[in-house]
Amino acid sequence: MNAPSPKAPLSIALAQPDLRPGDVAGNAAAHAAAIRAAGARVVVFPELSLSSYAMAAPTVDLADPALAVIVDACAETGSIALAGAPLLEDGREFIATVRFDADGAVPVYRKMFPGGDEPGRFAAGPCAAVLDVDGWRLGLAICRDSKIDAHIEATAALGIDAYVGGNLHDPEGAAVRDARMPKLAAEYGVWVALSCFAGPGSDYPDASGGSAVWAPDGSLVAQADGEPDRIVRVDLHRGSAAAARPGDPSRRPA
Repeated sequence: MNAPSPKAPLSIALAQPDLRPGDVAGNAAAHAAAIRAAGARVVVFPELSLSSYAMAAPTVDLADPALAVIVDACAETGSIALAGAPLLEDGREFIATVRFDADGAVPVYRKMFPGGDEPGRFAAGPCAAVLDVDGWRLGLAICRDSKIDAHIEATAALGIDAYVGGNLHDPEGAAVRDARMPKLAAEYGVWVALSCFAGPGSDYPDASGGSAVWAPDGSLVAQADGEPDRIVRVDLHRGSAAAARPGDPSRRPA
């Protein structure tokens, strides 16, 4: 029997654009500019990127014509964009990841573990989720999810090649991220890629930036600094470590 063909590399970019609270049109334009500049198949944005991270910002309507610029940018570049948004669904609000491509926008994940002030407004998402892109299985996370062992366990059980999130951290949270993510990458044998909010345009005046990619052996491949309008781009290659699969105890956290 012939061995299966290896996956082709997947180009992924982590964008940390300069965003403003509640300015959906302006933020959408910043997303479109980042998508065009990134030159990547997948472009990931921080948590709540379309509204900026602001608890007072209203939910985003995915039918808003202002979002068409993101769809247009994806159509021009062949990219898939993963943006963050507060969404209203069936009378409840969620912190969501929204997939944009040439065909439009669709929610693909809702944050399972809201933290801080978020539970006062946002419901917990129902389940882990994986996005298939060109044969790569991307496990989706949003910020605090990536700090919770139960989240990576549930996501890895779906079979993933990479753990991908949109985040926001203060400097203390960034230190926790930079210590934890290499461990998760190595324990599960997967790529980890986090796009992190940078700049003053949120409820956190000290949003750290630092968007980064870690390889399946836990090594840091690339990381942005703390300034807005940075983009980190990496080609993910099929590593020697297998992606975590159900019933694989060697990929459980220590």
